[in-house]
Amino acid sequence: MTADADAPEEIMWEGRFITTKRRGRWEYVGRARGIHAAVILAVDEDDHVILVDQYRVPLGRRCIELPAGLVGDHDEHEGEDPSVAAARELEEETGYRAGRMEKIGEFFSSPGMVSESFTLFRAHDLVKIGEGGGVDSEDIVVHRVPLPGIEQAIAAYREDGYAIDVKILSLLGPKLLG
Repeated sequence: MTADADAPEEIMWEGRFITTKRRGRWEYVGRARGIHAAVILAVDEDDHVILVDQYRVPLGRRCIELPAGLVGDHDEHEGEDPSVAAARELEEETGYRAGRMEKIGEFFSSPGMVSESFTLFRAHDLVKIGEGGGVDSEDIVVHRVPLPGIEQAIAAYREDGYAIDVKILSLLGPKLLG
């Protein structure tokens, strides 16, 4: 364990959704107000994975991602169970309703600079009930990609200038492991 582990945590700046902190020599970002994320791996009965893309201001471009959303980010969702939030976000973003949500576990996206974690859910028994696209001004585009062609699809998205979210690696696992 490093000496920084026992140092007191200082809040350097706090916004509505994120907080910058310092502990010893380390500076990092975390979610404000205990907000965390739910990420959804949704594969339909035809073996197509449901992906989304949306413009991400920090990247300055659109990003290919698994559907996801924040848990407890609005007052009406305070105390919401992460599986309920995951199901709601899947419907809002993609237009698919899951018959069942399976919790896979908690993961940390970039632990060297961000304390945020997300809970990964696998959506089962999908039913298309709408167009998706998100709420308000999210401008989310839904992609339905055959799993056997996921490598080629990701390469094509990258070639077209999309950023690729690190969580997409979960779809490449078997190939990466050989």
